[in-house]
Amino acid sequence: TIMSNTHRARLERRIAGSTNRWRFPKQPFTGDLLSLSQMFKALSIDFEEALRNPDRLYISQIQKFFCENFKNKDIQSAEADVILECLGFKWELHQPQLFQSETLAKLYLKALMQGTTYPLRELEELLRAQSPKKTKEKSPAKRMIISLKINDPLVTKVAFATALKNLYVSEVEINLEDVLGVLASAHILQFSGLFQRCVDVMITRLMPSTIKNFYEAGCKYKEEQLTTACEKWLEMNLVPLVGMQIHLRKIPQDLLHKVLKSPRLFTFSEFRLLKTMLLWVFLQLNYKIQAIPTHETVMTFFKSFPENCCFLDRDIGQSLRPLFLCLRLHGITKGKDLEVLRYINFFPESWLNRVTANHYHALENGGDMDQLKDLNTQAVRFGLLFNQENTTYSKMIAVYGFFFKIMGLRHDTTSYSFYMQRIKHTDLESPFVVYEHKPVSLRAARLVKYEIRAQALVDGKWQEFRTNQIMQKFGLTKPSCKSHILKIQTVGIPIYVSFAFIFPPS
Repeated sequence: TIMSNTHRARLERRIAGSTNRWRFPKQPFTGDLLSLSQMFKALSIDFEEALRNPDRLYISQIQKFFCENFKNKDIQSAEADVILECLGFKWELHQPQLFQSETLAKLYLKALMQGTTYPLRELEELLRAQSPKKTKEKSPAKRMIISLKINDPLVTKVAFATALKNLYVSEVEINLEDVLGVLASAHILQFSGLFQRCVDVMITRLMPSTIKNFYEAGCKYKEEQLTTACEKWLEMNLVPLVGMQIHLRKIPQDLLHKVLKSPRLFTFSEFRLLKTMLLWVFLQLNYKIQAIPTHETVMTFFKSFPENCCFLDRDIGQSLRPLFLCLRLHGITKGKDLEVLRYINFFPESWLNRVTANHYHALENGGDMDQLKDLNTQAVRFGLLFNQENTTYSKMIAVYGFFFKIMGLRHDTTSYSFYMQRIKHTDLESPFVVYEHKPVSLRAARLVKYEIRAQALVDGKWQEFRTNQIMQKFGLTKPSCKSHILKIQTVGIPIYVSFAFIFPPS
């Protein structure tokens, strides 16, 4: 069999020295086999593993050596061992610090081996010279020049300088405006400690103005911890916070899709979520607008399209269908809200007919939601946002003639309880509420399958509290009118409380 040139070059050996020891002629193994074996043994490197993976030949062991012997110690000499040429600047570095970066370590070792006839001897001398027992002796290693080319547009000179500074000083403050560039620099330098610090800073500084860039950075550098944190943050804040600001425009469609599919998504109601999504579409198509428009302006915009075709059936709307398929339009039950659905000519007629048919069937059958089975993906959702100033907070909701009050109570600085309670229509505070919702059910009992969930952010991590999925008959008098009480202990504020339920056939 004829061996390829590449394969032959890799396996080719030659006799070296008076002892006739076998020697590899190619990089990175330029030493003879005996000296390689001895070198690996001294550095606690697995010989066979090193031959299989030459890129990591010495780096991890040398990093460990410098970390153990020079951690938190001052630089012994102001004179640099290495000059790094990068971004049009020359950066002076020292060996112990340089080896914290796997990229710089590789460049240094490559330059060391290319610049000498006896690279292993140079490496041995480097390690001996840097040993703490030899700190008074001058290092014999040569001042070396290495080059690094960076094409990542996120890396600025200031951010790169901050990354290099972190090689020397731990816990250097990372400014919010520089954190993306420092993260990118740490990624290029393969400086894992600094990279993780940047991720931690970004997770604690998520807000409407940063969520888009932080999420895209997490995707770019395949940092799952960061992308997951962005998703969880937006699940809570899409409707109550981001949906009220112009930054909503910047939310990427793929992130929005993930959030809309999540059972943890917080919303005050299904209609509020729909309004937020319509606003997002409006801002995508009207990029010159720099202030949040009124709801009426958004409605008028969609109504302005020709009536012969709904928005989602147009070319401009086809790609947005997956987003709106995630919405629970059947959870919009208020008459005036249903009128808006038809007025704006946004949804296909078949979607609206299905919603109308489901509502008609439910009203005919005492509120039974026959088509709804899964609480996680189909339940009607309502929410309370419990803030610092709240001691008691409640909201009245009505579905198919049944009235409920969703309640939140604060008992002390860290103790809270949340529940829902059925209210008789004659006990409502204002007759106008009955008139507004119109249908009133006189059924004495209503079977409800429900779940109450509360979430709060504490030290960059989400705490989640929830009841089980509970099946209960709600009457009009105590104790049957009151749900299970979700009691929680947390220092997090605000608390996002979601009430999800369906009315099973009864």
